[in-house]
Amino acid sequence: MKRFTWFDWLALTLLIIGALNWGLVGFFNYNLVSAIFGPALSRIIYAIVGLTGLYAIISGLSRMARKEP
Repeated sequence: MKRFTWFDWLALTLLIIGALNWGLVGFFNYNLVSAIFGPALSRIIYAIVGLTGLYAIISGLSRMARKEP
């Protein structure tokens, strides 16, 4: 079984933050990331979280192809 690298942990942390922010937007119409960082920096953060999601998809598919848990 392959252990998580520091980058895997960073990606997981960013995905959790993104998911919690979407939950706040969906349930309470409150965007915490935008409230903290403002609209300009929020776009950069959203782009980073989006790239992290792509990394998670590729990493997950790679693990499935190797049949790792």
